[in-house]
Amino acid sequence: MPFDSLASPLTSHLGYWLRYVSNHVSHAFARRLEAEDVTVAEWTVMRTLYDEDDISPSRLADQMGLTRGAISKLADRLIAKGLIAREENQDDRRAHSLRLSPPGRDLVPKLSALADENDREFFDHLSAQERASLERVLKAIIEQRGLKTIPLA
Repeated sequence: MPFDSLASPLTSHLGYWLRYVSNHVSHAFARRLEAEDVTVAEWTVMRTLYDEDDISPSRLADQMGLTRGAISKLADRLIAKGLIAREENQDDRRAHSLRLSPPGRDLVPKLSALADENDREFFDHLSAQERASLERVLKAIIEQRGLKTIPLA
């Protein structure tokens, strides 16, 4: 098949390199979390609840940039694992809130340490200035594009 000089090579795209690194970072973190029977998506919910306990599912969905259905499915899985609890609102039985269970609250720092370890594995070779520059560039792209959804994988 002849080379089509009108088609740019994959490696000429920044998106290719971002995806390349992101996929490896994400997959390594997912493997670390597997040992704790938690997915990356479940971890993001747990970490969010760690800072803001007793939050309504709709508010959690808005805060994370996810659909209410996605939050409901993640909450159901975490409840089944005993890592979060759903509590009815005493004033309005149709409303409820989510919070970490004691085992879930105890697990978050351990999972956070795994995230820190994963970051060190992939980014410790960068100087503090390089890390800050990379973070600044990525955050500028997020802001310029108005990105809101928290990455779950």
